[in-house]
Amino acid sequence: MSVLRARGLGKRYRRRWALNGCALDIPAGHVTGLVGPNGAGKSTLLGLAAGMLAPSAGTIEVCGGVPGSGPGQLAKIGFVAQNTPVYATLTVEEHLRLGARLNPGWDGALAAERIDRIGLDPAQRAGKLSVGQRAQLALTLGIAKRPELLLLDEPVAALDPLARREFLQDLMAAVAEHGLSVVLSSHLVSDLERVCDHLVVLVDSRVRLAGELDELLATHHRLTGPRRDPGTLPAGQEVISASHTERQTTVLVRTTEPILDPLWTVSQVGLEDLVLAYLRAPAPGRPALEVVR
Repeated sequence: MSVLRARGLGKRYRRRWALNGCALDIPAGHVTGLVGPNGAGKSTLLGLAAGMLAPSAGTIEVCGGVPGSGPGQLAKIGFVAQNTPVYATLTVEEHLRLGARLNPGWDGALAAERIDRIGLDPAQRAGKLSVGQRAQLALTLGIAKRPELLLLDEPVAALDPLARREFLQDLMAAVAEHGLSVVLSSHLVSDLERVCDHLVVLVDSRVRLAGELDELLATHHRLTGPRRDPGTLPAGQEVISASHTERQTTVLVRTTEPILDPLWTVSQVGLEDLVLAYLRAPAPGRPALEVVR
């Protein structure tokens, strides 16, 4: 079952497409990492999924309905934007009361327990909280809504390493306890590796890679051997990137078939190297990136 399904999805601002031709299925019950360079369309995709933006082309279905189509649909989605928005002049307690008024499925006991556990003073105004505390307050509002899908747009970008780890630990605890589906946008691949089991890579406003994280890592390999033309590899080995020295070639390939050529030294690829290879790779139909050193 897909918690998010897009077909030919696009969003255009005047002459520029922020997202174009997006075809995507994100399965329910997973924590999906959404990664890509600035301007790739990550925030646009999340805005479309939350119902904050309307598509310019194609369709998107979230939790079985059209985003923003009514109160029932809005109740299914929790959204924490990049700047973890809270109201500076409202207290923590006032934020919780506002959440209760705006969300029919609001879990007041859950919100109060989280605020107490993370040590926030209910009487403290949000403008006086630290960046990490504001992020935790925003996460509390998103979780206590009891959504089916929680969308997080770079929620830890401004946090220090300790606050970031605490935020992600709390997120994973909520996922385990409440069965949330999550889409988490982040530039920090190490954080994605810690919490995600599904991955989507956006490049140039298009989906370049999507799938279960374990399967993606298992089907990508780094081949190192005597210098050669990557175009001579078997058809079942898709070349993602290639680099050369005077005598040696290193190739990243995607394949489900065994690599039988004895001249290749085969090694596994980590998540960061995998993501970087796709961020640098040319658009489909063009030759794989070749770097000569």
